[in-house]
Amino acid sequence: MLTGMYAAEAEYLAAGGPGEASFDLLAPFFAPNVELHQADALPYGGTWRGHNGMTQFFLAMGQVWETFDIVEQEFLATGETAVVLTQVRARVRATGRELSFPILQKITVKDGQITEVHPFYWDTQAIADACAASAPTD
Repeated sequence: MLTGMYAAEAEYLAAGGPGEASFDLLAPFFAPNVELHQADALPYGGTWRGHNGMTQFFLAMGQVWETFDIVEQEFLATGETAVVLTQVRARVRATGRELSFPILQKITVKDGQITEVHPFYWDTQAIADACAASAPTD
């Protein structure tokens, strides 16, 4: 189910992503009451609820990231809980800065749909700094 969701996410992004493609590509993988908890320090931080919240989250991500490519993934699942380690390569839309970073996601799956996602970033400050409008000085 998770590999299917990530394939649908790639198809969604290839079709233009937020504002262009329909969330219907991803909707079957997420429960109607899904909750996504992003770190508050991120430009798209906060808790996103339901399919509408997920749609708004992808719009917020699309405003921040020009590209957001999954380089590699590892999956570990037991029962209703899955842990996904994802290596990402991304470019910030506003600054053009490029980053490579890992994200560890704890995902809860019930009745074949994702009900909750908790992403953990190793360094939210590095992401926030890369997204800042002005470049750091040396």
